[in-house]
Amino acid sequence: MLTRQRQHLILEQLARDGQVLSKALSLQFDVSEDTIRRDLRELAAAGELQRVHGGALPASGATATFAQRQSLSLASKVRVAKKGAGLISQGQVVMIDGGTTTTELVRFLPADLAITVVTHSPGIALALVDHPLIEVILIGGKLFKHSVVATGAATIEAISTIQADLFFMGVTGIHPQAGLTTGDYEEACVKRAFSRRAAETIVLASAEKINTASPYMIAALSQAYTLVVEEETDQNVVAALEETGVAVVKAD
Repeated sequence: MLTRQRQHLILEQLARDGQVLSKALSLQFDVSEDTIRRDLRELAAAGELQRVHGGALPASGATATFAQRQSLSLASKVRVAKKGAGLISQGQVVMIDGGTTTTELVRFLPADLAITVVTHSPGIALALVDHPLIEVILIGGKLFKHSVVATGAATIEAISTIQADLFFMGVTGIHPQAGLTTGDYEEACVKRAFSRRAAETIVLASAEKINTASPYMIAALSQAYTLVVEEETDQNVVAALEETGVAVVKAD
């Protein structure tokens, strides 16, 4: 069998099963584990999968530029964002991560909602400038242009002084085993800092993020209090997510 044929079959199996194991693949294709590891390295370099210990998981499709991600799974983002906005109560202190899904979230905040929003995203802050009753605290730091958010030690230090009710965390990958992941190391650190300072962490799980992984782990899935998914999300997927201890809420 040609290398490309084998790699194509690996990707088919990955899409079907949600993960592949190197040892099982070597037996299946009657090749060495070194050959399989080389296949997985090549596929990972092409952005086709995310290598993990012993095998691979589907790669997140949510790692493109901010502008490109704005149109990726937009309908899905809108549905989960609308549901997420309904989880916010009057008077709360709400931390909102940067990202295209959380950008949709702020569009659904009602005009009579009086809360304090803490964010390290200039875009989120600007989107709330004309909101009559929302106080905005903008946290600074070094601008990470890929996600248009502040990162670094100054950002994490500022976050440590705040105690919030909710944190809406942006991620690029959500997987029962790999947990909550993202594509940048410093971003992962900032997201963990936010999560530690909130009573509840909520993840808006648009379709392209579920059962995928990115290189940097933010936290185990159980770190999230609530995961908002689409109504049509496969029940087997929902069950696997709930087994980690997170509450799964379906968008209407």
